[in-house]
This record gives sequence, structure tokens and C-alpha cells, in this order.
Amino acid sequence: MEEITVNNAPPSSELKYQIQLNELEATMLDMKVKVDELTRENAQLKRENSQLKRMPLFVAVIVDILENGEIYLRQQGNNQEYLTHAPEDLRPLLKPGAKVAVNNALSIVKVIGNVYDSRIRVMELVDKPHETYADIGGLLDVIREVREAVEFPLTNPQLYTNVGVEPPKGVLLFGPPGTGKTLIAKAVAHEAEARFIRMSGSELVHKFIGEGAGLVRELFQLARENDKAIIFIDEIDAVGSMRTNDGTSGSAEVQRTLMQLLAEMDGFDNRGNVRIMAATNRADMLDPALLRPGRFDRLIEIPLPDKDARLQILKIHSRRMHLGEVDMAGIAEQAVDTTGAELEAICREAGMMAIRREADHVEMADFISAVRKVKNEADTTENRMYT
Repeated sequence: MEEITVNNAPPSSELKYQIQLNELEATMLDMKVKVDELTRENAQLKRENSQLKRMPLFVAVIVDILENGEIYLRQQGNNQEYLTHAPEDLRPLLKPGAKVAVNNALSIVKVIGNVYDSRIRVMELVDKPHETYADIGGLLDVIREVREAVEFPLTNPQLYTNVGVEPPKGVLLFGPPGTGKTLIAKAVAHEAEARFIRMSGSELVHKFIGEGAGLVRELFQLARENDKAIIFIDEIDAVGSMRTNDGTSGSAEVQRTLMQLLAEMDGFDNRGNVRIMAATNRADMLDPALLRPGRFDRLIEIPLPDKDARLQILKIHSRRMHLGEVDMAGIAEQAVDTTGAELEAICREAGMMAIRREADHVEMADFISAVRKVKNEADTTENRMYT
């Protein structure tokens, strides 16, 4: 007979011990995870505790650095002034006007640098506009004067050095609404190789005393930190109107802001390589001190476009449209006394009329109807304003 071999099963005690061992290993892994979590939580609590125990730091401004190595500071908020010393590793970073952090012993701990109002940072243009000089029709002479005064001194200063003249410091664009003043500023921001800071005059008007003047000061300080910078102030008449004495606190605050703007544009402090552009519809309201040479060296009027300029503007705004047999010269002749913005509206309305009749292109009749509509709306608005 053949022998049958039977594998003996492991004893029940060994199986029980193996199960207990597996359970202990699983428990150990769970405890390890909990220990890691408690370790991280303990480290976080230590950091927070250390932060709570740390003495607060105060902000001060360096007034001067004395010959004996002492630092003359003025603490912000209470304007207290005192002398202190700085560590050797911080000395190369210190200069008059810099902001520093000091501890309770009035020792300099670190250099903060210039801290600007968040509203100033928002004014800085990061992404360049898409508009270029090719998008401006009929203003070739104006564009040339703006480039000579704003763009060329930053991109090619050698031109002025060779002749031995100082380039213009500022340009004021004035004229009726919709003639392209802001569009020119956008084109300059696109073409110029410089930091572009744009703002509206109304943004400088605040109700608290000194707040508007402080914003102007920080605005120019931010611009001077760069090798090349352009400041564009739209609707400057909001802050630069003629000074009057009506006795109200609001008028006095606007005048303080204006005086700070005048000092920054042409005062004792060197403005550096900062060019100024401004635009307004009411040049007659501006203060004479703002218009004098040295602040705005060029006052450039942006007039209503003539027939040739209207034709160029219509071609610019209709270049992406699907046109039928359209006589643009005839449309330009009919659109008398219209601004660039109104000519853009004519092209838009002509396209909307083509959409209304479910066509895939724009005809001459659409443009004729658009001219009538836009001109009637403009006349109605003007009559409503003066009645």
C-alpha cells in the first residue's frame, strides 16, 4: 500500500500568537501616526507661543546718519526723535529716508524699505494695453509731439544730449470728450519701455486732512524708484482747478493736494527720470501754476477730427467688419462734427443694424442709419444738458 502523508496543521497557540502580533503591529502604526500629528501640533504651538512672547517692533524713519556712526531716527506715529546704533551687517542698507524696525531698546532690528499705500500699488500698470499708435486716426502731429516729450526722453535720451537741450517734462492733452486723449495715453503705455502709473484726479480727493497730499507724495516716490517711469493723470481738473477761497474744509483739502502735486512736479526735490502726462476736458478751469513751463511744457489740444481724420478713424474701427459696397469717404463726409468715440459708435451701430436684419455683412444703408442715430442721440444729449 502507498503511504499517505498528512501535513499537520500548526498548533492553535502559534496561530493565536501570530494574530496578536499582527494586531500589535497595526496598533503601533496607528500610534506612530498619532505621535506624528501630536509632534506637528506641538511645533505649531511652540511657534505661536514664541510669537506671543516676542516683543513688538516699532517703525521709524532714518533722518540722518551722523559722522560718529549714530543713526538719527524719527519714530512714526508720535514723531519722537532719538539717536541709536545699528548692527554692522545692516549699515550698508541704511540711508536717509529709509524705514526701519526698532525694538523696545530703540535698536534697529531690520530694514523695512518703503511701504506704500495699497491704493498706490493698484495704480501701477502691470499688463500693457493692446492699443498702439496704429489704432489712432488723424492725430499724427499730436502723436509726434507726445512721443518727443514722453517716450523718446526715456527710450533714446542721447538725442537730447547731442543737441544739448532738456526734454519737456510734462504734456497736457486737452480737448472735447471722446477725441482720443486717453487712447493716446494707452498707446504710450504700450510702446514706452517704462513703468506706467495711471490714475484719475478724483482718486486724489479725500475728506481727511493730508490724505490726498500723502497719496501724491507716495505716487511720485514710487515712480522715482524706477529708472524710467510715466505718470498719467486723467481728468486732472478734479484736483488741479483754480484755487479759490470759499472757506470750506473740502476746498482747502483739494488745494493742499494741488500744492503737493505742484511741488512734486517741479520743486526742490529732483523728479528724476519721471515723465508726466495729463488729460482734461476743461483746460480753462486749471490753475495757472499747473500750466506753466517746467510742469507742463507742452499743452496739446486734441481737436475734433476733420474729414480725412474721420475717414482714417472709420477705417480703423471697421477693419474687422464684413463690409459690402460701403463708401467710407461718403460716411466720413456725412459725419460732420463727430468725435472719435462717436465714429466708433457709428461702426458699432451699423453692425448692430446688420445683425437686426440677420445679414452676414454691413451695407451702406446700415452706416447711413447709424450716422443719423448717433448724431441724433448726441444732439438730444446736448439739448438736454443746456435746457
